[in-house]
Amino acid sequence: MTQHASLSHPPSDLIGGTWIPIAGDRVVSRSPAAPGRVVWSGSPRVEHVDKAVAAARSALPEWSRWPLAKRAGVLRRFQRIAAERAEKMAELIRDETGKVMWDSKAEAGLLGGKVDITLDDGADGPMRRVSGFETALNPQKAGRCWFKPHGVMAVLGPFNFPAHLPNGHIVPALAMGNTIVLKPSDKTPAVGQMLAEMFQEALEAEGAPAGVLNLVQGAGDVAAKLSNHDDIDGVLFTGSWAVGRRIMEANLDRPGRILALEMGGNNPAVIMPDADLKQAVIECVRCAFITTGQRCTCTRRVIVHREVADKVIAAICRGASSLIIGDPAATHPVFMGPLISEQARADVLAAQKVFVNGGGEALVQGTAVDGPGGGGGGGGWYISPSVIRVDRFVAEGGDIRSGKVNPGADIEVFGPLLRIAVVDSLDAAIEQANATRFGLAASIFSKDQATIDRFLGEVRAGCINVNTGTAGASSKLPFGGLGHSGNHRPAGAFSLDYCAYPVAGMIESGDAAVVSPGMTIEDSWLR
Repeated sequence: MTQHASLSHPPSDLIGGTWIPIAGDRVVSRSPAAPGRVVWSGSPRVEHVDKAVAAARSALPEWSRWPLAKRAGVLRRFQRIAAERAEKMAELIRDETGKVMWDSKAEAGLLGGKVDITLDDGADGPMRRVSGFETALNPQKAGRCWFKPHGVMAVLGPFNFPAHLPNGHIVPALAMGNTIVLKPSDKTPAVGQMLAEMFQEALEAEGAPAGVLNLVQGAGDVAAKLSNHDDIDGVLFTGSWAVGRRIMEANLDRPGRILALEMGGNNPAVIMPDADLKQAVIECVRCAFITTGQRCTCTRRVIVHREVADKVIAAICRGASSLIIGDPAATHPVFMGPLISEQARADVLAAQKVFVNGGGEALVQGTAVDGPGGGGGGGGWYISPSVIRVDRFVAEGGDIRSGKVNPGADIEVFGPLLRIAVVDSLDAAIEQANATRFGLAASIFSKDQATIDRFLGEVRAGCINVNTGTAGASSKLPFGGLGHSGNHRPAGAFSLDYCAYPVAGMIESGDAAVVSPGMTIEDSWLR
């Protein structure tokens, strides 16, 4: 079995506190920078889903009875472990996703911070919203609200932030007393395993019951069985709209099951004539191509006012063309590494071709780039940025595979491809910003407060920024979107909200039970 140096166990599932090796090669993750290098290889077993769910169910009663302070002790220990192993985690993220090292280190550094944010019970802290309250209903009766865990939570992780995003579900879910079955992306099983190893070490050290956190590796068959399992209570998912839709369909007859779905975007950035144009260009180039365009918050569409369009578009194109593409492990500055897979690169190049064939103008032509390991793609799945000018953006979708798509169609291309349209007014800019079925992130660049206020009020998105780009978010704020981007279960600082449900109770301390009209109750009946 292939085992990355960062891992403490061979490729395995974790069930009820026991690591179960899954030797084989049905799931293989390769370094996107050097596809000949295998990072993780194993043969997942779909029947492990039942065992993992049963283990989580068995651990739930004891774990949920632990007081918050005791569960917080586990999370604090995990925080220390994450800090100690941040460098190893960053190296593993780099090797398995192709993220450049500075980007990988940034992700690894987020893990422990999630604990601080989750446990913050200050005036603006998220713990305040799930701490319950009591109110007097009358002199002898109190109304009380408290929060209970949902139960067994399935966490389905993505490949682009394979540590940070699952961690963002796991920490608040554990804090509220839930137990977990984690299924990482089949593109990044090693990072998922290392995350589980760190949590399991913390749980064992603090004496938690076996099975609080379980790990099952696998592809779509494992994900489908887990998200459709009769004995789970919630699905916490980050990924594409297509997969999120299947999860919702599988759970139509389970209205009581919590679904927290974060599903990508087709994010606009609007540049007005009064903007700081250098600021706007820096942010749009950075946010379009960071992580090789593989963030759900990446800027996919730039909408620029005609008064400044010529110089802004030229600057964006020059900025995109000057980005340094190279080995994620390079010691010199590198902005973009490879895409996650050969198929991902083919998909981006196919989208570029279809948009151009449909009438778009390729201002910067994206191409496959030879990596350090040799030509012909053998050295990694590298690609250069693409910038395409279109007449306007429209909310209609389309299928790239058909070969015929409106170049301004509402399609999320998950890679370094940016489309630009020119408008004559703020009204047109807002209209085209909203020409999407998604609604995750949006930005405006302007110095005029009235312009900014209109944009903030009229653009439909869950994350709206001013004079800064769409990519990236603060964990101290909610994170989520509308439409095809999410189902009103924002993560970030609001993740605790979908990890517990409120219970209302009325507590009577006296003997003021009312005999209603038409009732008769005699004291003698009880003598």
